[in-house]
Amino acid sequence: MKQLLIAFILSTCMIQGVFAQNINIQGVVKDAKNQEAIEFVNVVLQTADSVFTDGAASDSRGHFSLSAPAPGSYRLNVSSLGYAAQSFMLDIKEHITLADILMEDVAVALDNVTVSASNLSSSIDKKLIFPSELQVKASTNGIDLLQQLMLPKLMVNPLFNEVSLPGGGELQYRINGVKVEIQDVIALLPADIIRIEFHDNPGLRYGNAEVVLDYIVRRPETGGSIGLNLYDGAAYTKWGNNNVNGRINHKKSEFSVNYDISHRDFYEVWRDNEEQFTFADGRTMRRKEAGEPGHLEMYWQHLNTTYSFHNGNKIFNATLRYYTQNRSHNDYKGTLYNMADPSDAVRMADLSSDKTHRPALDLYYQQNFKNEQTLVFNVVGTYNYTANTRIYNESRGGIQVTDVNNLVTGHKYSWIGEAIYEKKAGANRISAGLRHNQSFSDNTYTNELRYDTKMDQGESSAYAEFKGKAGKLDYTLGMSAMRAYFSQAGDDYDYYTLNPRIVIHYTLPGRSFIRLRSEMSRMAPSLSNLSDVSMTIDSLQIQRGNPALKPFLRSFSELTYEFQKGIFYSNLTGIYEYRPDAIMDEKYLEGDNIIQTWNNQKSWQRLSSRLTLRAGPIKDIFQLSVTGGVNHYLSQGNTYRHSYTNWYTFAEGSATYKGFTAALGMETSWNWFYGETMDGGENIHYAMLGYKYKDLSFSLGMFNPFADNYRVDTENRSQYASYKKSHYINESSRMVVLRLTYNFSFGRTFKAGERRLNNADEDSGVMSAGK
Repeated sequence: MKQLLIAFILSTCMIQGVFAQNINIQGVVKDAKNQEAIEFVNVVLQTADSVFTDGAASDSRGHFSLSAPAPGSYRLNVSSLGYAAQSFMLDIKEHITLADILMEDVAVALDNVTVSASNLSSSIDKKLIFPSELQVKASTNGIDLLQQLMLPKLMVNPLFNEVSLPGGGELQYRINGVKVEIQDVIALLPADIIRIEFHDNPGLRYGNAEVVLDYIVRRPETGGSIGLNLYDGAAYTKWGNNNVNGRINHKKSEFSVNYDISHRDFYEVWRDNEEQFTFADGRTMRRKEAGEPGHLEMYWQHLNTTYSFHNGNKIFNATLRYYTQNRSHNDYKGTLYNMADPSDAVRMADLSSDKTHRPALDLYYQQNFKNEQTLVFNVVGTYNYTANTRIYNESRGGIQVTDVNNLVTGHKYSWIGEAIYEKKAGANRISAGLRHNQSFSDNTYTNELRYDTKMDQGESSAYAEFKGKAGKLDYTLGMSAMRAYFSQAGDDYDYYTLNPRIVIHYTLPGRSFIRLRSEMSRMAPSLSNLSDVSMTIDSLQIQRGNPALKPFLRSFSELTYEFQKGIFYSNLTGIYEYRPDAIMDEKYLEGDNIIQTWNNQKSWQRLSSRLTLRAGPIKDIFQLSVTGGVNHYLSQGNTYRHSYTNWYTFAEGSATYKGFTAALGMETSWNWFYGETMDGGENIHYAMLGYKYKDLSFSLGMFNPFADNYRVDTENRSQYASYKKSHYINESSRMVVLRLTYNFSFGRTFKAGERRLNNADEDSGVMSAGK
């Protein structure tokens, strides 16, 4: 019966799709005061549910032209910095030419300084950001544009072309709905970007993503583009992030290639480590590792080749991805001595290397039907090869007293299949989907002994989500059901879970709102933690997996208040997270050794708050953003209880004038405490000055100009083996970076389509051991 029902729905959708056709909407935008045409106005056509359909910018005559895929109700959004944004509901049945759209000037006076109106609007699950003309002209790629926009949560480093989230949450990039890599965003031409959809409250269909950045871009029909992005350290610093990309279009097809290569080669890398051990007989020992300069060398490459075919309401994408990493040196050395008796010392060397090769094939198909329905299929196959080597030794008087040689090789094969159905009806939307993830791992661990592990893991899930509206109240109700199983050496387990989600968004007077999000989910143990393998760390410690780990519940609640007026923007967010039976680290005694492992502990809690304040752009020249926050953790283990509080700050400022740009940024450590371990964030700052002329841009920057060294701290509070560790990279202090970008395009008019899904498997499934 279920199979017949699914077949009937698919057949009906395909019949509807046959009669779908594009409808043209065109018009002219003028200044309401002088009736003159306005150029570069963002004109966006959306469904009644605010889903992007088409977009364009007005030309020198104020003219724009858009296409609707089928008759129906649509929303037309018109915005330009310095003018009041407008929104119209259209009931489209046939080709239409709209009456002239008149834009009213909006400006705010502040101490004789005139500033332009905002270009950001918020809804229950996302913000729509329309970059201004000057922001676009000042940017060299899609990442660079984010620094100009200064969005909440995002930490953008334009010097390195990097974006991160506080605490390292998952950040998804998409282009016209397609999940892509950051290298694809670097390849974007800022002038092609109509707007950015900033999903700060992504729905169930986005998986575990904390933030989704969806770039809505103009879609070329012919021609192509070539881009070059070179970021390299000056003088003696061997550091670089370099990218080259190309795109060619022919009729309904598009071919693209994107290649990225990065390297690091540092010779002044070291660590200091202070440890305290407590043994079964009550003895304690404190020892200290006094680090000396070591060597860090690594290269990694991304190669993406994509073919896309767009024929009306049908879209097909095939992407072949290849990622490789070779960290040939991650070497630490120094003296390890007993703090109670410094003469009791040994020479220590800890040498690691690792390689990764990960090819993947991604096939995607989307069918749009009339009555605002969409059906999407996505299949991804991945092979993940890893090889990790670690050599650790201690010697006294030239005689080796400890010798550890670990080799781990892993082969992981996986595939991910997903299907999504979406239906919009006015302000309401329903979304439902099926997903299955299957992986097979074959790993070999070699030290004193050889361990061969074979693991089979699968996860099947289904979800449904409804988005509705009642006056000023928007709400989303969702539920997902999941079944997961795991098998290793005859030990099998499987479990079922329901994961509810609710979001309530209430619009307040002015440009402000309050939003509550609450969700529950089940978290499974990682393949690496489940490995029934022991790996020697040093003369006293052994790391061991735990096949008895069980999934645990995660509940998450977030309350957000946002206010915006003119150039001023503020965002206040509070978070509470609770994980009973959380899988966390623990240590215990086994004879003369201390075992490091993972177990289901009693609970873990996090209470966080964050305030973001932003002002600008003033005179389209200067803007400033400051974020401050606090994290409080409570970690309740089976044999321990720890609390930890961390304060942090992020700040960034930018200025643009004609072809010149300047940027400053800083961040203090956003630390994460889980189980018994604190993983520290970065204390960094940067300064950059650049000039852009047409398609060519050159910048000069410095990383950590006011610091003597780059340092990251970690800490463990175990009663048996605690430590306080600091990692240093001297070359990252006052590092000068040269940035050269060149983007060239020719005759592009092809529309490559809007893709809604993309999946990837980047988990190697291998347990690594080290200090």
